[in-house]
Amino acid sequence: MKEEQAMRRIVIAGGGTAGWMAAAAIARTLGPVVELTLIESEAIGTIGVGESTIPPLVNYNRLLGINEADFMRATQATFKLGILFDDWKDLGTRYFHSFGLTGKDHWSAGFQHFWLHGRAKGHDAPYEDYCLELAAAVQGKFAHLPDDRLNYAYQLDSGLYARFLRQMAEGDGAKRIEGRIARVELDGESGDIAALVLDGDRRIEGDIFIDCTGFRALLIEGALHAGFEDWSHWLPCDSAIAIQTPNVGPPTPYTRVMAHDAGWQWRIPLQHRTGNGLVYCSRYLDREPALERLLGNIEGDPLTEPNFLRFTAGTRRRQWHRNCVAIGLSGGFMEPLESTAIHLIQRSVLRFVRMLPAGRVSERDIAEYNDQQMQDMVQIRDFLVCHYKVTNRRDSPFWRHCAAMPIPDTLEQKIELFRETGRVFRRNEELFAENSWVQVMMGQGVEPESYHPIAAKLRDDELDRLLRMIRGQVADTVASLPDHQSYVARYCGAEVPQAA
Repeated sequence: MKEEQAMRRIVIAGGGTAGWMAAAAIARTLGPVVELTLIESEAIGTIGVGESTIPPLVNYNRLLGINEADFMRATQATFKLGILFDDWKDLGTRYFHSFGLTGKDHWSAGFQHFWLHGRAKGHDAPYEDYCLELAAAVQGKFAHLPDDRLNYAYQLDSGLYARFLRQMAEGDGAKRIEGRIARVELDGESGDIAALVLDGDRRIEGDIFIDCTGFRALLIEGALHAGFEDWSHWLPCDSAIAIQTPNVGPPTPYTRVMAHDAGWQWRIPLQHRTGNGLVYCSRYLDREPALERLLGNIEGDPLTEPNFLRFTAGTRRRQWHRNCVAIGLSGGFMEPLESTAIHLIQRSVLRFVRMLPAGRVSERDIAEYNDQQMQDMVQIRDFLVCHYKVTNRRDSPFWRHCAAMPIPDTLEQKIELFRETGRVFRRNEELFAENSWVQVMMGQGVEPESYHPIAAKLRDDELDRLLRMIRGQVADTVASLPDHQSYVARYCGAEVPQAA
């Protein structure tokens, strides 16, 4: 085999959102440079509950040249400006984690320092009044604004998204093979994957294999034993139940997550239905009571049978091992609290495309890929753990466990730094920026004990003028926006699927 052809054959094992996101990006980016094959079986279901996303998906679709309105029609999508958290700080409380920025930062200090100084001076407007995305979300407003001033993501049907990407990938030359993987054949000399053997003894050879087989991880773990790092001692929820219901009102431009005594519940409104789910720790809640709890807190009659899921929070120790790259659930999973599942697929796919070798696989590339992937996983892990650790709730064994559990040193530093100084530092392209950490930590009850002295540089009248100006700009902009439902109907309204 010629050196320049060594990595020409790419085989994706598994479809679903992960498989077709990978196939679409590789086919669109590399086209005839590679021979791309995706193997999936209609008989094997997909998890398919990742319906709430975060803003980087907007850029992912743009990179692939996807028309946004067409994509949203095809996936029955609505816009998402953030997440409303109910009962997390304490029972009866709520806060909003919005996308975008709050207020106006100074190069030396974030806006929270000026807001904290203003509060000390008697200004009582809540932090939320200074965020455009938050104000628009709670008022049910949305529109595209010049200069992308309104940061947003999507609430979508992940199954329809996979179907949309499949059409695109096949149009760009990807080949799909229907079949179930019977075994993984390893090369006797190198230990690499040589081929996938399907039912009926069909043999699919490749140079690089992408494992999108979900929790089963047939290639990366089943064949190559890459190892798994269990994080359930920090993220104790291990079960979920998903169910769909009709919309009973206008779809909101935000996802709602409601804490309960053994976990939390999601509610995600699409154009044609609402996605619901209960996430819980099986040590503190059994399956049947969990289902009863979910069914007792949905709006409208169920459209589907409940989908029961079990998972272990954690990451594959090596997401690229030998000639196999794990993308999606096969690479690791952290519960869907901050809608990071599709984002992690996106990061993995784009990182793989950037590091695709021309000839033999470089061990340096593999080490760099794994280091970057692990860094992403750890930073997201810490952000999720923060939601459980930083709370006043002690009303159930689950929440008392979360309050007492040790946390990673990296998270301890972040929380205590903010508690003492009001500061948050974003490291190495960390997904969740300063404003996300500030909203969540203050929303969950962390009160900074001090703030940056630059805030005291403003005279009282200057501070008053600054705070009033920002609040006024937010209020005026939101007042000019149309309501979310009417904007979606005009921009990307989709036909509601007929019941079978």
